[in-house]
Amino acid sequence: MKLAGHYNRASIISSLSVLLISAVAYYFIIDRIARNQLDNDLSEELSEVVTYVNSNHQLPKAVDFDEDQTTFQKTTITSFETRFFDNPFIDRKDNKAENGRAVAFLLKFKGENYIVTITESLENTEYLIQIISIITLILTAVFICVLMITNKYILKRLWSPFYGILKQVSNFNIASNQRISGKNTRVDEFRELETAVSKMAEKASSDYRGLKTFTENASHEIMTPLAVITSKLDILIQDETLRPDQYAQITDIYKATGKLSRLNQSLLLLVKIDNDLLQDADKIDINTLILEKIQQFNELIRNKKIELSYSPGSATTEASRYLMDVLINNLLSNAIRHNIENGRILIGLSAGRLMVQNSGAVEPLIQEMIFERFYKGKTSEGIGLGLAVTKTICDKYGFELRYRFIAGMHSFIIKF
Repeated sequence: MKLAGHYNRASIISSLSVLLISAVAYYFIIDRIARNQLDNDLSEELSEVVTYVNSNHQLPKAVDFDEDQTTFQKTTITSFETRFFDNPFIDRKDNKAENGRAVAFLLKFKGENYIVTITESLENTEYLIQIISIITLILTAVFICVLMITNKYILKRLWSPFYGILKQVSNFNIASNQRISGKNTRVDEFRELETAVSKMAEKASSDYRGLKTFTENASHEIMTPLAVITSKLDILIQDETLRPDQYAQITDIYKATGKLSRLNQSLLLLVKIDNDLLQDADKIDINTLILEKIQQFNELIRNKKIELSYSPGSATTEASRYLMDVLINNLLSNAIRHNIENGRILIGLSAGRLMVQNSGAVEPLIQEMIFERFYKGKTSEGIGLGLAVTKTICDKYGFELRYRFIAGMHSFIIKF
């Protein structure tokens, strides 16, 4: 749910809660005020009855009007506390009972006691309360409608600078020179947000450019002496006067140099993938690419006496041709390098799925660490970046890469 939705829900719920509680309290307050006013009217009528008896020395006649009724009941009670209470009011015209409010008091006249009860109808009071309640409900409904409209349109316009900045941040490409700029707004928080995000983007772009320049220069500077070392070693290896121990030492140096060169290339490739520098995309036929790689590794496969079985299928994807070449190359070279003599490699391709299986170590690899950088098995002589590069490429294009140990075979499964 968007921020505006959360705000609308919170404001409407809180407003409704306050309005409903206020409406209930308002109803009881109005009812209480109306009853107090009615009690005051009854008190005045009580005084009028007492004044009439004192002035005329006789009981007034029982009164039965539309709004009040007065009754006199002789009693032997000598003490009675005046009280106000709810009492049914009988409408003589319609012959129906209504809600009423009454006062009862003791009246002494010529040595006799009378309970005088004056009852007034609550119909007008209840009608007034109903009208007030209806008006309150209507005003509440109007208020909620106005609040919803205000939140939908005014708040949407108010938050437009925020959503503009959010859109620019979502589309921000660190490799480009684009700047993040917001709309003119009078909201201080949005101006501060725009300033902070703009500075952050400029700092990130600057750091990226510095890192890119450093990486490219460092890679170039490293490759130059490595190429010199390799060429010198090639010359030394061809020297027929070398003793066996010298030849072995030079061979070890040659292997270490090659490993260092591959390490440099792999690290540079990871930096390029992580920073999204390889943005070219073509429609790649996975089957054709696998056949090409099998042809390239054919001599290594024969030398190690590995039995390779390929079940071709139809699968295509949109990706960088160079990165897909690296991906398939890493999977096949890994299957060959970590295989055993007279081992097997099984490759199966189907729509949207590639499985590469190879024999090798009798124990499964650690699934939690196999795709970590510089992780190597106990017998591995690689640089520990091949599967890490493969996983990074899969993550870049949203492929799912999994490792399984199935029937003694190390299996790598890719779902395109």
